Amino acid sequence: MTKEDLRERLTIFAVRIVKMVDAMPPTISGNAIARQIVRSGTSPSANYRAACLAKSDKDFVNKLKMVEEELDETNHWLDIIMRSQLIEANRIQPLFQESKELLSIIVKTITTTKARMKADEEVRRK
Repeated sequence: MTKEDLRERLTIFAVRIVKMVDAMPPTISGNAIARQIVRSGTSPSANYRAACLAKSDKDFVNKLKMVEEELDETNHWLDIIMRSQLIEANRIQPLFQESKELLSIIVKTITTTKARMKADEEVRRK
């Protein structure tokens, strides 16, 4: 998957989160969770865009860690939404699955980049 593919996938994910939030019930808990997940669910796409402009591998990893944290938080809120039945679980499950897949991709990218950084450092030491 290219950076452009992942950027597009994260943008589509953000749009899906926005649409889901608009379908949340206008209850106290629905509004509170909606505010939380709209923030955590849309920021990964913005943070990934920033990561793509990173000045170094270290900067890239640091920005991806923010994406990782926000996706993990989004997974938490999606789980809460399903368990509390604010929206039917069968409607949320595909979004939850996409969130988990995106998180897996980001974690793998972080791991791969760190391994490459370590290998580069070892080469420089020699």
